[in-house]
Amino acid sequence: MKKLVFMDHDGGIDDLLSLLLLLTIDEIELIGVSITPADCYLEPGVESSYKLLQLMGKEKDVPLGRGEYHGVNAFPPAWRAQPEVVNFLPMLINLPPSPDPYGIPNAVDLMVEKIKNASQPVSVLMTGPCSNLVLALEKDPSIKENIAEVVWMGGAFEVGGNVQTFQHNGSAEWNVFWDPINAKKMLAYELPLVFIPLDVTNHVPVGKTFLSRLAKQAEYKLSDLTGQFWATTIDTIPSYHYTYYMWDILATSYLALKDKFEVAEAMVDISVRPPNEGQTLLTSSGYKAKYAFDVDQEAFYEYMLQQFKR
Repeated sequence: MKKLVFMDHDGGIDDLLSLLLLLTIDEIELIGVSITPADCYLEPGVESSYKLLQLMGKEKDVPLGRGEYHGVNAFPPAWRAQPEVVNFLPMLINLPPSPDPYGIPNAVDLMVEKIKNASQPVSVLMTGPCSNLVLALEKDPSIKENIAEVVWMGGAFEVGGNVQTFQHNGSAEWNVFWDPINAKKMLAYELPLVFIPLDVTNHVPVGKTFLSRLAKQAEYKLSDLTGQFWATTIDTIPSYHYTYYMWDILATSYLALKDKFEVAEAMVDISVRPPNEGQTLLTSSGYKAKYAFDVDQEAFYEYMLQQFKR
């Protein structure tokens, strides 16, 4: 029996790569995708997602949901515009247009419907902020009983964060920082939650060695396309020296490669005020959760190369 997965992403390059990866995993049935307008603008984020579903022949099987909630701390506009670049890539530009983003279901409603009516417990994969899941739980708390696990690319526990902004000490990770209030609320639901934080994603940079290996199998269409995706990240804001990591795609691979990860269980809390707003904290009085801190790097890279040989 296939594992049922609902994905909530926020439209960045890594999110879209994660969606593409999910669609290559034969053991997974993707039952819905919602787009949070955090690291993307909604319209190009929906268009990119729909085009990837079309590419994989899944546009009629996997419904899309429109996120309407906007977090406390906005992502930089230049980052949010990146999905527009994806829509102009040669393999995607001439695909039929996506549906009207404002005509598809609300993300929270879609999440409630798909989880509540699923034939077995659902794994929820979040590669952006967790807001839609919290809002879905607030709307219908009963869906908690049909959630098998929550895998969230978020947080930084024993390493520095990646938020560099006014009145912040750099301890937070962006997906948590965007909406720390709902992130803290999510902990209180005591879901079967696994963080894939910067502690482990720092082990998997997007480097020239991997991209070169990927380019050597460019006769496969997905390898060619994903190589183009990753190539757009080399000049990532704020500087050419800023390292782009496989944040979201590593979290996605956890669904298939759990035995390649080192995971700890801890009591966790989240700060909701400056100077460490959004910081994920290891405490003695927080909420129980798990977080990954290491991964078999070569096994992960090899898995990516094999999955994109299509």
